[in-house]
Amino acid sequence: MASVELIKVAKRYGKQTVLQPLDLTIPDGSFTVLVGPSGCGKSTLLRLLAGLESLSEGEILLDKKAINNLDPADRDIAMVFQSYALYPHLTVAENLAFHMQVKKVKREEQQSKIARIAGILGIDKLLNRYPRALSGGQRQRVAMGRAMVRNPQVFLFDEPLSNLDAQLRMELRAEIKSLHQRFKTTMVYVTHDQVEAMTLADKIVVMRDGVIVQQGAPLAIYDRPANTFVARFIGSPPMNLLAGRIESRDGQFGVLCHQQWFALPDKWQTAAQAQGERPVTMGLRPHDILLAEEGMQATVNVLEVTGESTLLHVDWQGDALHVQTVGRVDTQPGARLALAVRAEKIHLFDAQSGERLVD
Repeated sequence: MASVELIKVAKRYGKQTVLQPLDLTIPDGSFTVLVGPSGCGKSTLLRLLAGLESLSEGEILLDKKAINNLDPADRDIAMVFQSYALYPHLTVAENLAFHMQVKKVKREEQQSKIARIAGILGIDKLLNRYPRALSGGQRQRVAMGRAMVRNPQVFLFDEPLSNLDAQLRMELRAEIKSLHQRFKTTMVYVTHDQVEAMTLADKIVVMRDGVIVQQGAPLAIYDRPANTFVARFIGSPPMNLLAGRIESRDGQFGVLCHQQWFALPDKWQTAAQAQGERPVTMGLRPHDILLAEEGMQATVNVLEVTGESTLLHVDWQGDALHVQTVGRVDTQPGARLALAVRAEKIHLFDAQSGERLVD
């Protein structure tokens, strides 16, 4: 196990800057997930850690020792790729043994490690098969096993589940989490899927345009997004964002939106007063908008019923809202519903910068 530290790390291709100079600490034994939209620089950052790309500037430390100039094979870091990257002419056992053969590990030790890792991953009955005879999930397990037999200080995962169907993704996600809990090896995982990020990570690093936008524990980021980008990106369905204005009524501050006034909770009154009456963006998670007997009137556009919950896409005075409820709702497109909000769950952001205003 090892900690990883990136100091003013940047990557450029000619005049194009893919990664702005950034600092990042990955604690020893942690499961850190880099998440963001395509092109944000997360995979480039992973490749810099692996040594598959060279730094434009900055320094990478592994257990306080610089590894910038080390070849990938000498970094004691193993990477699992999205494309599996298995040798098609080798059996599963030979794929698992390949790195150990290069390192001239004794045959008895090779066989012992292969048997142990194959048993952990449930591929012990596949050792004589070739990759072409494996399913996508089995191939990804072999790719994980090939990294595990190296017993590296750090595991890197580059969107390893994106080629799998939903059921397999859920199963392998649980397996990866279980492996981390068992071995406590430092893991860095790249994905654009925020559900994977939330369920796997000890620490999430949200990236956009080559910059780290926010980092922290999954629920801390979910509950207190730093800006509207994070608010929309982390959470499925995404947070509703509405244009509004902080206003005071009878000495109490609230948000006026479409002539509907939402009183802010007592804990925010002092902070709202400090902000003054000003335009804001109000954020509401879909499950924090409730069906009510009376309240703001909205029109149902679309229903998505999953069985255990219902997602309503509604129109409220020209704004499209997502409303998520537990169970099933007896309604249909075109129907009118009354909605209420959990005032204590309102998020406020600056109307221009999108930065969070009130905690």
